[in-house]
Amino acid sequence: MLSYEAIQSFVFQEARALDERRWADWLEFYAEDVEFWMPAWDEDDTLTNNPQNEVSLIYYASRSGLEDRIFRIETERSSATIPDTRHGKSISNLEVLSQDENSVKLRFNWITNSFRYDILDTYFGYSEYTLDTSGPKPVIKKKYVVLKNDYIHHVLDIYHI
Repeated sequence: MLSYEAIQSFVFQEARALDERRWADWLEFYAEDVEFWMPAWDEDDTLTNNPQNEVSLIYYASRSGLEDRIFRIETERSSATIPDTRHGKSISNLEVLSQDENSVKLRFNWITNSFRYDILDTYFGYSEYTLDTSGPKPVIKKKYVVLKNDYIHHVLDIYHI
């Protein structure tokens, strides 16, 4: 079983790899069969609950989707990253929701500041992770992200969340 400090370190290291644009390192935090999902808000101000038949802001059913996203960022085939976007994330209120010998479920709040087109945008929300801890190092099996912004001025990408 992982200590709270080890879980916190894992979350901080993943965020730092993303903020530092160490894309290959960032991908190593994810299991091959990870589900990465950021649902959208519907007209009733509730989150969509099925990425298969409702709108999502981001949805990848496996790590290959994340790998494709990174490929587009690295090869300048991403309108979300041209011109280059500077960003930094702060994490707070990390809670361990449950833990057993093979997994950890956790939740935390985040705020990301992003600078693009001479404009500073702030994105905020929370994330819930399920970590697989059965191997030599933890990996993210499920990443569920709730963006709480009402308006998004620029194209949103994985590093904003």
